[in-house]
Amino acid sequence: MKGYILILFTIGLLSSCATVDVAVDYDREVNFDNYRSYAFYKPGIDQATISDLDKKRILRAIDFELSQKGMMKSENPDVLISIFTETKERVNIYQNNFGYAWGWGWGWGGPGFNNVTTSTTIEGTLFIDFIDADKRELIWQGLGTDALSKNMNRKDEKIKEIVKEILLQYPPMEEEKQLAQN
Repeated sequence: MKGYILILFTIGLLSSCATVDVAVDYDREVNFDNYRSYAFYKPGIDQATISDLDKKRILRAIDFELSQKGMMKSENPDVLISIFTETKERVNIYQNNFGYAWGWGWGWGGPGFNNVTTSTTIEGTLFIDFIDADKRELIWQGLGTDALSKNMNRKDEKIKEIVKEILLQYPPMEEEKQLAQN
């Protein structure tokens, strides 16, 4: 039974580490119901420091998610969408101390060892900006941070997941707007 609980705990811990960390910010004065069409803002997207292949993956994922929300791509859009990215290396340090200690017959001192291991992961942050097409003002920004997969076969899946998690927050819900104003 103890082994079963340990396995469940480990699975829960690993799955909790795999979630995308999302944050959003937006103009509380904007009526998001007015935005029904979009286009990509090429000058902003061109400046993103990722491969053209990854840009295409991100734009396809955004297209899909926005179509699910009833928004349409247009030559005369209500909103322009831009992206940019950041990456940083995260160093994880794990320390395991084993040895003798005082108490219950162990006595003082004795052999022991200190095991320190490190690992690094690359964390990527994707920013998705919504810009009012007429005013050329930022109205909504979402960002998602997650560990980047070194497995090239998982890239599409990971990008879709990050974009989906970010755009789940668009448009802001009425309850969120009311909480933000209080």
